[in-house]
Amino acid sequence: MAGRGVRSEPIVRARRLNPRLRSALLLAESLFVLGILVVWLASPAVRRSKSLWVLFFYCFPSQFVLAAVPHEPAILFFGKSYIAWAVALTATAGTLITEIINYSIFNSLADLKTFQRICQGRMIARLVALFRMAPFLTLWIAGLMPVPFYPFRFLVALARYPVSLYALAVLLSRFPRFYLLAVLGRAFNLPNGLILGLFLALLVVALIPLVRDRLRAVTRGNKPAPAP
Repeated sequence: MAGRGVRSEPIVRARRLNPRLRSALLLAESLFVLGILVVWLASPAVRRSKSLWVLFFYCFPSQFVLAAVPHEPAILFFGKSYIAWAVALTATAGTLITEIINYSIFNSLADLKTFQRICQGRMIARLVALFRMAPFLTLWIAGLMPVPFYPFRFLVALARYPVSLYALAVLLSRFPRFYLLAVLGRAFNLPNGLILGLFLALLVVALIPLVRDRLRAVTRGNKPAPAP
């Protein structure tokens, strides 16, 4: 990689699955998560349920790829009814499985020629090289702090970080984070209306960049062509 002070490491490619089998697995994983999200959105009874199974399955859409829904309000909600370690353990189990699915999806994306060209760019190559300097610590801090996690999923795939270490970093960072949220949910016993408001606020915040990028694309598309 061009640049001084940061050394790029060669990408070690893992053994690939048959392309058809991998595509089928990715489709099945995506449809599974989408199905859970549809059931959760379409069923008021499920959304009001206090069963820990609901929290377990809610972790899939709330942690999948770019995350369709926020996870914090759900943990605050269940924290009011269960002891903190049970909530944290349930949420961590669902999150761990989801992140393994994410790992397979992002690794498949990293094999595409488009992403390989992106990885060759100076900025992305520098970020990957910096990530490789302390990957486990970076993932642990990112998983523990209230920051978007999806950029680190890309870095894990581009850096070909082992799935076992990735899963361990997720486990050791997410459990204390979820435990703290569950403790806060029980300590403050927030009204369900306030938790719903937090859910909507976090959802809006997550959608703002997407809407902004879409508006910019539409604006650029509507600009008149320069006169010959």
